[in-house]
Amino acid sequence: MDLIFLGPPGAGKGTQADAIIKELKIPQISTGDIIRAAIREGTALGKEFKSYTDAGKLVPDELVNRMVDDRLRKPDCKPGFLLDGFPRTVAQAEALDRMLAAMGRKLQHVLLLEVADAVLLERITGRRSDPETGRVYHVKFDPPPPELAPRLIQRSDDTEAVLTKRLQEYHEKTAPLIPYYEKTKLLRRIDGVGSMEEIRKRIFAVLRG
Repeated sequence: MDLIFLGPPGAGKGTQADAIIKELKIPQISTGDIIRAAIREGTALGKEFKSYTDAGKLVPDELVNRMVDDRLRKPDCKPGFLLDGFPRTVAQAEALDRMLAAMGRKLQHVLLLEVADAVLLERITGRRSDPETGRVYHVKFDPPPPELAPRLIQRSDDTEAVLTKRLQEYHEKTAPLIPYYEKTKLLRRIDGVGSMEEIRKRIFAVLRG
């Protein structure tokens, strides 16, 4: 099964992606992972990518697309894949369509995990981490024992300012993918509010439907 996972930052895609790839026995593919692996392995694409990042330049879409194309042709993708973080733009989505057509493949589902911005802000800004144990609490949904509260910290990327900027970028660049995939009848809207188990059931109801 060939899948794309869309959703705003903080929607819980990472947690749900783990369940999907274990159940379907397919790899989760993110551009970040591909890029790190290519640089680590010293591949031709990895060296090309590193030349941009070392120079502090934006990596062109064409190179990111080639990396994804190369990854999707690996043997472990034969039974399917879950793309997370790609495509990020309509141009990348169009490139993906061409890639898959060249391989004789096509997407089955584009899963969209929907969570309102206000809910995401409450979720993310309320998180507090215990630097000694790594345990993450939430001031409202999973409060820490009172004796631990003084040592808990808020991660620098869990602030309202950082999340607001990430959400703005998502709405500007990635949200246009929603109408793009609606036109192809591939978009599956999934309510991302509820317990992890409830959301997982909604996702698998789509996949098994």
